[in-house]
Amino acid sequence: MAFMEKPPPGKVLLDDTVPLTAQIEASQSLHSHTEYIIRVQRGVSTENSWQIVRRYSDFDLLNNSLQISALSLPLPPKKLIGNMEREFIAERQKGLQAYLDVITTHHILSNCELVKKFLDPNSYSVNYTEIALQHVSMFFRSEPKWEVVEPLKDIGWRIRKKYFLMKIKNQPKERLVLSWADLGPDKYLSDRDLQYAVKLLSSCSHPYIYKITFATANESSALVIRPFSEKGTLKDLIYKAKPKDPFLKKYCNPKKIQGLELQQIKTYGRQILEVLKFLHEKGFPYGHLHSANVMLDGDTCKLLDLENSLLGLPSFYRSYFSQFRKINTLEGVDVHCFGHLLYEMTYGRPPDTIPVESFPPAPSVFVVSVLESILTCEALKNGMPAVSRLLQMPLFSDVLLTNSEKPQFKIPTKLKEALKISKECIEKRLTEEQKLIHQHRRLTRAQSHHGSEEEKKKRKILARKKSKRSANESGEEHSAKYSNSNNSGSGASSPLTSPSSPTPPSTAGASSIPPAPPLPPAAPAPSTEVPTSRPDASRGALLSSIQNFQKGTLKKTQTCDYSAPRIS
Repeated sequence: MAFMEKPPPGKVLLDDTVPLTAQIEASQSLHSHTEYIIRVQRGVSTENSWQIVRRYSDFDLLNNSLQISALSLPLPPKKLIGNMEREFIAERQKGLQAYLDVITTHHILSNCELVKKFLDPNSYSVNYTEIALQHVSMFFRSEPKWEVVEPLKDIGWRIRKKYFLMKIKNQPKERLVLSWADLGPDKYLSDRDLQYAVKLLSSCSHPYIYKITFATANESSALVIRPFSEKGTLKDLIYKAKPKDPFLKKYCNPKKIQGLELQQIKTYGRQILEVLKFLHEKGFPYGHLHSANVMLDGDTCKLLDLENSLLGLPSFYRSYFSQFRKINTLEGVDVHCFGHLLYEMTYGRPPDTIPVESFPPAPSVFVVSVLESILTCEALKNGMPAVSRLLQMPLFSDVLLTNSEKPQFKIPTKLKEALKISKECIEKRLTEEQKLIHQHRRLTRAQSHHGSEEEKKKRKILARKKSKRSANESGEEHSAKYSNSNNSGSGASSPLTSPSSPTPPSTAGASSIPPAPPLPPAAPAPSTEVPTSRPDASRGALLSSIQNFQKGTLKKTQTCDYSAPRIS
């Protein structure tokens, strides 16, 4: 099978930069050991989650593998006696949860293959080193002039990208680096456009772009060969690291934290901004700037891995800028990544959190001014400044560039249009991911606020007030109904008058007609009043009968009292 032949179908394009979170849900004791049931989730969607079962020995094995990072990780210690007691298991579960929280939130550890395999064995069961060797071997069949010197094991952070030290057979002293990479989730170019674009990279000539000796691609992966630099990358310079060492060993826990000199910061920063401006003007998407992707050639910085965006690989800082909806273009991504790089050059380490609330003392106030325009909360809310604006800031505007090499990178019109569509698709996926994260953050914030003790107290007080208000309203409503029922019973006639207090007869004038029962003064009697209905007439007759009642007309009756006791 030749290198350019089509690979077997069924590839899964997984974004390895999406964070994994892990929560221990329960534990169960089986014979002489305890198993911990862990819920793992990718991203913010609860639907994208699964369960794994791990023993303490699995945690211990992972921790031993991560010792290469020289980090002090909080794994609970071993215990041989009493390790099956309920209290001990509960305490150990808390300790293991704290350990999971550390390795899933550490930017480098969370992206390494060891942690990914521990949490998601189904997605990371493939041995990518073997796959890379197969592809490289196929390549050598058609290109016999190359020869592998040794594999450069784990010198990069990507799981699906492998490196080999190489040489040309007729030039045995010259060393080159071959990188093989699988295609990523942001690969939107057609296979034909991808192969053409990757081959075109070797024709790119720019004083601040690292030269590519050879590049080729197929429908599943790509292979790129570059000269090997003994000085290493800008990250190697900052961390005082050896280029051939594993990524975890070089950058997780440096022995000495020290930033670069101010002149180095100014010069390297200006050179990187110039090459970003060049790529943006050419319409070539990048989005992969970080200090390990900047090669040092003397006092000159040169950009690496231009092929990453063509292959659809996710960015090293994606988990950072996907949190902020204003960083929604690849130009904005490049500027945000430049902020990380500038911070690292200045302070010798990456920022602890993003956004950065306050900056430590820097070699110049102009450095802080640039950092504030990129990494502060206000900057992230308003959007990233343009590269042209950064070049005009005092930190970089007075830097003199001595390199006179003329940039050359001719991109055919048809390919340029394909790159534009690919860039738009990459930005669209980023925007959709940012929207989901934003919705999840709002929901989580609302749930947290709703469940807080202060909010619970407020709800109790409001419930009491509402209960009192409803009780008062129901009492008033009951009184109003009772009053209305009494008033509606009298209709248009006067209220019932007690016999003990009769209303005096009217003296308004003489008449041969016997006087009718008088109306009370408060009762209105308009001329348009509806005639009195028959029930009101009978009520008036009843009142008249009561008023004219005479006790003497009652007949006397005799009663026999049988209530006294009878004695026989």
